[in-house]
Amino acid sequence: MCGRYVVTNPVVKTQKIVKKAINVQNIDNYNAHPYQNLPIIKKYTNGKTLETLKWGINPPWAKKKDYKPLINARIETIDEKVTFKKLIKFYRCVVIADGYYEWQRVENKKIPYYIFRKDKKNVYLAGIFQENEFCIITQKASTILKKVHARQPVILNEQDINKYLNLEFNGFEVLNNIINPELDFYKVSTEVNKPNNNYNTLIKPAQIIFL
Repeated sequence: MCGRYVVTNPVVKTQKIVKKAINVQNIDNYNAHPYQNLPIIKKYTNGKTLETLKWGINPPWAKKKDYKPLINARIETIDEKVTFKKLIKFYRCVVIADGYYEWQRVENKKIPYYIFRKDKKNVYLAGIFQENEFCIITQKASTILKKVHARQPVILNEQDINKYLNLEFNGFEVLNNIINPELDFYKVSTEVNKPNNNYNTLIKPAQIIFL
């Protein structure tokens, strides 16, 4: 899954991709987490925009008082499940990031890792949205990431963005035919475990010692 990520200078990083940024500031978020308003790329007839949506979709059939919003959607079933099949067809977005966090389970411990593109380029996560909410699409983890977690977000290359957002193309097929960028990762401090912690040292390599 993907439940936490990093996004810095989103307006600057997308200025050559989008036509306009709507109510988005260049705020650095080193611990972006569900239910926050976060920057995503959407496409309109007159061009792409950068705007903010809340991370986590509440399905129309769910009772919001006792239902946890969905932050991820599995690519394997996204064009079959009632909750997602209309969204992947008509309501696609791209989530801008620097990298994301994942936790490896070792016995009773959870070890956090920071995962990023090996070429250090921007990370574009495939997403879907519903009104003012979005979620991130995931797939089975690549061979290099399996030691950390069984799943990972679907990551687009910059040249894939236009095709994915173009509703003339089948979104499910587009995602299943992209060439995944090469990723790298390292351990980071357990300070990232607390969503309220938000500073640049969270993404620095750390030697984690459990007492």
